[in-house]
Amino acid sequence: MEEKAYTPDEVAQIFQISKHTVYELIKRGQLQAFKIGNKMRIEHAELERYKESMKAPSKKMAHVPSLTNIGAASIRLSGSHDFLVEHFAKQAGSALNIQIQPSFIGSLEGLMMLYRGQCDIAAIHLLDPTSQEYNLPFIHQLFVYEDIAVMRFASREQGFIVAKDNPKRILDFQDLTRKDVQFINRQKGAGTRFLLDSMLFNYGINPSMINGYGRVEWTHLSAASHINRGNADLTFGIQSAASHLGLDFVPVAQEKFDLVFLFTAENKQNLFAIIHFLQSTSFRESLTDLDGYSIQDLGKMIYQTGQTEELV
Repeated sequence: MEEKAYTPDEVAQIFQISKHTVYELIKRGQLQAFKIGNKMRIEHAELERYKESMKAPSKKMAHVPSLTNIGAASIRLSGSHDFLVEHFAKQAGSALNIQIQPSFIGSLEGLMMLYRGQCDIAAIHLLDPTSQEYNLPFIHQLFVYEDIAVMRFASREQGFIVAKDNPKRILDFQDLTRKDVQFINRQKGAGTRFLLDSMLFNYGINPSMINGYGRVEWTHLSAASHINRGNADLTFGIQSAASHLGLDFVPVAQEKFDLVFLFTAENKQNLFAIIHFLQSTSFRESLTDLDGYSIQDLGKMIYQTGQTEELV
């Protein structure tokens, strides 16, 4: 009997994630797929393999006391794409022998996956338009009884990413409405999209006035690459993405980027090890490419509940 092959839509329903997340997993090599014509398919055996890889570490593994001998555990990180987060996942994974599996699907969806218990860490930068406060208003609404901790990771510069030397002289939000300016946006649920929409509202700009507002990409680098290829004139994103591609950057706002940890009996030991690693001098010293970042408050706990109150 021939083994069933699933479509990305079917895989999304099985794992209760978005179709975009499935494509991101395939893109990152975490889920193997094949093509029949132009259609993507995933074999049943591959789904079972991925299911096993996503299982939380056993209780026996979770209670090993040594931070340097925790074992080849698996920690799932979901949320906003960031270059420093990529660096942290690689460094911590290597130093602690923990497999950190990142899935860059946007701040809001990452936080919702954490709320549903589908990941262990969420990377977020969500601006609440009412309070103008980052992240905590959303966290307070979702996590009432859960055992969580929120760590300040970095502050980041957000602004307009434009071509080298800014040939169209794009300097403020009114320039986004010009007929000769083509925009590329981020997907709904991205923290960058939250910030952009909040600022457009404050300036009284209707998104329908912006050419390209409906065109979206899922990471800062993929959005900025449209500028690099000449397919768009600007995007709204972080300074480090502009620097990576040699593009110009017009700063607009500084945002707070945080990591949210959801503790369970199975993952607590590993999350504590990761937190201590993030607060270490060695990790801070490993951060050398900091264009557009401030790590002054890196490692500071800004909210804790339950047993996590023992954290520094």
